[in-house]
Formats: sequence, C-alpha cells, structure tokens
Amino acid sequence: MKRFANHTFLVTGGTSGIGLATAQRLAKEGASVIVTGTNAERLAAVQRAIPGAIAIHNDAASPAAATELAAAIQARAGELDGAFLNAGFGRMQPLGDYSAEEFDAQYHVNVRGPLLQTQALAPLLKAGAGIVLNTSVARELGLQNMAIYSSAKGAVRTLTRALARELAPRQIRVNAVSPGPIGTDFFNRAGLDQATIAEFGSAMASQVPLGRLGTPEEVAAVATFLLSSDASYVTGAEYVVDGGMTQL
Repeated sequence: MKRFANHTFLVTGGTSGIGLATAQRLAKEGASVIVTGTNAERLAAVQRAIPGAIAIHNDAASPAAATELAAAIQARAGELDGAFLNAGFGRMQPLGDYSAEEFDAQYHVNVRGPLLQTQALAPLLKAGAGIVLNTSVARELGLQNMAIYSSAKGAVRTLTRALARELAPRQIRVNAVSPGPIGTDFFNRAGLDQATIAEFGSAMASQVPLGRLGTPEEVAAVATFLLSSDASYVTGAEYVVDGGMTQL
C-alpha cells in the first residue's frame, strides 16, 4: 500500500516550485491533494497534472482567506491528515526602498498567513496530523537587500515552536522545512531581471558545499517525510535542505 493512501493533504502555494513538487509527491504516494494559489491558469494546470486534485483560489495575503479556505475544505473534503503551509514570497530591496506597505505585504503572506491558516484549519486536522511550515536559510544569513523577508522567515521559525507546543495535546505535530538556494521561479517573482538572477544563482551555488542549487523535489522529499507517520516523534523541529550551506 502506498504511504499516503486514504490521506488528504493541503498544500498552500501549491501551483509552482516547492509547493507543486510536494503536491505531486504526495499524490504519487497515494494521497488526495488540495492545492491553493492565486493564478487561475496555474490552478487549472495542477488539476490536469494531478488527477483528482482539488484546486482552490485563495490569497494568503487576505485576512479573511484562512477562514474561507477552511470552509471550502470542510465542504469538499472534510478532515485533513496534514498541511504544508508553503505559500510565501519575498522581494529584494535596498534599505532605502523599504516601506510600511512592503513590510506589511511580506509579513501578511509569510507570517500572518500560516498563523491564521493554522488557527482556521486546526478543527479539521485529525489527531496525529502533521503541519509543515516553510522557513528559509535566509533567516540564518545576513543576506543583502532581504531584511524584511529574512526577518519574516525568522518569525515563522518561532511560530513553528509555539504552534507545536499548543497543538501537542492533540498529537498534531508542527515542523518546518528550511530550503537553501533552490532552482525555482522565486527570484523571477522577486522583481529581478534575468541577468541579475543568473549572477545571484551562481554566487549562491558557489557557497554550497555540494556545489549546486537544490531542486524543488529535494525539498518536497523532506516536507513529505515530516507530514508522514515516519516523523511521528518529530515536532517543533526545522529541517534544513541547503546542501550544507549553513551547516558546514
């Protein structure tokens, strides 16, 4: 029997990159998958790529989005065996360009989003379920032009511990996966031109002991482990997937 047969999982931000790779991995191992996103074309593409997937348009930046998502899941799937709260974004900006609006935009999606989602989804989670949050090695590093994003991901690490403690009485585990430099479209969405992206990617890869960027599938493998019963005695932890960049 496949590891996730008769299981239902939610993946927020599941239409591209690490989220999509995780949704595909879960489905391949037998799970029913619910994905969220904000791009209608990408949501439709996920439904074509993953037979039976439920795609829900949901914007984590909206304060009402979490309760709307929980209501949609309850109506269409009932309970959840776990959730990968992956939706997030970042932009690179020098200190002089920061604004209150930019701070709010990144914190609303990256911090408030998973907090309110956990609150809204908790009643739908089965005893023994797993939640995985997406942090980043950016929280460990003094990356230039990324103060807002890095601090937001540091807040997510703190949320992981606090939520793990709060949900432990229900045997619900809360952990985090912390990607290093991964070959996704993250920097395309960060407002950089292609030449800068290529230069930045090469510079990051040169700092990785394994000598390359990671793949979304490599992060997905760790996220699915944390969602599975194989990680039944793991909670409050952060698993780094960075080719040794912050560890060696």
